[in-house]
Amino acid sequence: MLVVRDLVVNYGAIRALHGISLRVDQGRIVTLVGSNGAGKSTTLRAISGIVRAASGSIVYDGKPIGRMPPHEIVRLGIVQAPEGRGIFANMTVEENLLLGATVRDDAAGVREDWDRALALFPRLAERLSQNAGTLSGGEQQMLAIGRALIAKPRLLLLDEPSLGLAPQVCQTIFRIIREINERGTTILLVEQNANAALRIADYAYVLEVGDIALEGDAKKLAADDNVRKAYLGVH
Repeated sequence: MLVVRDLVVNYGAIRALHGISLRVDQGRIVTLVGSNGAGKSTTLRAISGIVRAASGSIVYDGKPIGRMPPHEIVRLGIVQAPEGRGIFANMTVEENLLLGATVRDDAAGVREDWDRALALFPRLAERLSQNAGTLSGGEQQMLAIGRALIAKPRLLLLDEPSLGLAPQVCQTIFRIIREINERGTTILLVEQNANAALRIADYAYVLEVGDIALEGDAKKLAADDNVRKAYLGVH
């Protein structure tokens, strides 16, 4: 579905990605884990067209997308829920959600996906007329994911969905991510909470300062003593 080869991204004189390669097969949850500054979010931004790669290739369903603008990438079915949620605080929950439909022209399909999103996140259904800035952190994250779902992603990019959330809320978010995948959406998940990410993912890449240090079956990586000590805080 998505194949990234030898991807290099620079921010001025700083090289953020050193030529990484990864793939995301249809129907799976693939996670990128690593510490702050490893290049996880940069990878997602390059895939979604927000930052331009210096070299390398990004191919989606056999089509090179590395030079496409972000709105065209969204139309192809790659949709991102960004780090920090990216909601519009002075707009209502309903208005934020409707932004997800701006790339679509199928009213019946939008209504169907609207209903599905609100079924996944019933708290949002109760707060449609409320300004998004008044929501809790967990509710704002639900709003960011719900808005992305209304854009009808085939590949959903999730950037740090658990960031700053209480443990119980994190559990809810990860359960819903799994449910979204089970309903047919492929997911590329960036997460600092490696333990939680590896529990729900099928395959994982571990990033270290712009390079992929490890990759493999997520459950096997989570069970590997060396990985647990080096990356999961288990001693």
